[in-house]
Amino acid sequence: MRVRGKPWWIFVAGNVTGAALVASLFLIGPLAAPPELEPGELVVLSGQDDSTGGQRQQLINLWNDSHPRNPAKIVTVPQAADGQWVEMANRAEDADTDIFNLDVAWTAYFADPPSGRRLIRPIDESLLAGKPERAFMAKPLETCRYDGKLWALPFNTDAGLLYYRTDQGLKPPFDWAAIEKAAGRKGFEAAYTTQLAGYEGLTVNVLEAVWAAGGRLEVAPDGRVTLDLDKWDEAVRRLTPRRTGPAVVLPESTSFDETGSRGAFQDGRVAFMRNWPVAYRAMTAGDQPQAAPGLVRFDVARLPGPSVLGGQNLAISERTRRPRAAQALIEFLTSERAQRSLFDPGGFAATRAAVYEDELIKQKYPYAPLLREAVDTARLRPVSPNYVTFSKLLYQLVSEVLSGRQQQLPRDLADRLTRALRGK
Repeated sequence: MRVRGKPWWIFVAGNVTGAALVASLFLIGPLAAPPELEPGELVVLSGQDDSTGGQRQQLINLWNDSHPRNPAKIVTVPQAADGQWVEMANRAEDADTDIFNLDVAWTAYFADPPSGRRLIRPIDESLLAGKPERAFMAKPLETCRYDGKLWALPFNTDAGLLYYRTDQGLKPPFDWAAIEKAAGRKGFEAAYTTQLAGYEGLTVNVLEAVWAAGGRLEVAPDGRVTLDLDKWDEAVRRLTPRRTGPAVVLPESTSFDETGSRGAFQDGRVAFMRNWPVAYRAMTAGDQPQAAPGLVRFDVARLPGPSVLGGQNLAISERTRRPRAAQALIEFLTSERAQRSLFDPGGFAATRAAVYEDELIKQKYPYAPLLREAVDTARLRPVSPNYVTFSKLLYQLVSEVLSGRQQQLPRDLADRLTRALRGK
């Protein structure tokens, strides 16, 4: 049932009184699903929920309260992005999964895998409450489209932020030279930490370092890569821990993921950290960074250059036996109210501009406008079914330099990355 272009659950919520509307963002109550939705359990395959308070599961609980014929559950796969991709790709051939919570860089692969047998099905835009372009921010929505079709809806977005110690007299904006000046500062082991272990996080950091250095990465429709190798060398040198002299990059960063780098920053070992927005909430006991004793005093600023656009999108499995019910759940999980829950109190970056425009949100979280700007100016990773192959090759080559096993990137880097994007 659809009423004047609105999802059926909004119509029901607006016409029920009493206990069914008690103290909830969404309709709560044992109401049956509409007849056009196929009955049965819905399984969402997802990476680990890093939000404060497990907001993804809270949203699933709200759905289940009002959809007894379509109860949903989240099945969690390995936390690291690379492990998630392998697990999801392996499970995509069975009918036990209805929805994939995909990294935004994986849309092309799941829509058009090298095998030729797609793993997800397009969103039926005729069933949506409104036009996606009016509902979602442009950059997150762009990651949901491939080859002229809408394959997913944006669940949460992401953009890297620069965390800095406010008790050290540091003032934004910061370029890389300002970060380097903090090397050798009394009481710190190094100026900066980030995610430099051999996984997708390293690819993200390399691309951001290249853009901050004024470098470029251009990918033609046929996969041909063009880049300025001197700028790439400069970017990787910036990320490489020094063997002598004051440390700019904390040496242990080459083994850090998001959690490891956050721990080093929280422990007061560095003055700066690059991390995602969820780190902000993870390091606060309340609404402000200095809300609890023992926590470092910090704030956030823009990165020295554009961020890589991160986040996750919800897509319908090609093999599901309940495509209409799966799409209804996806629309529920990406609604404006769900986005508010994911941002406050969850800490995930919302995919709808309306959340950032809310005056209460801006008062409670002063960094919200900065985060929105970071998302709006973020850049996408190469859009290709072979992106994962590209990323693995890139971070393996960079790891050789960070570890000192190689002095510089290979001179044929562009050709190697081209072959990777072509699936070779």
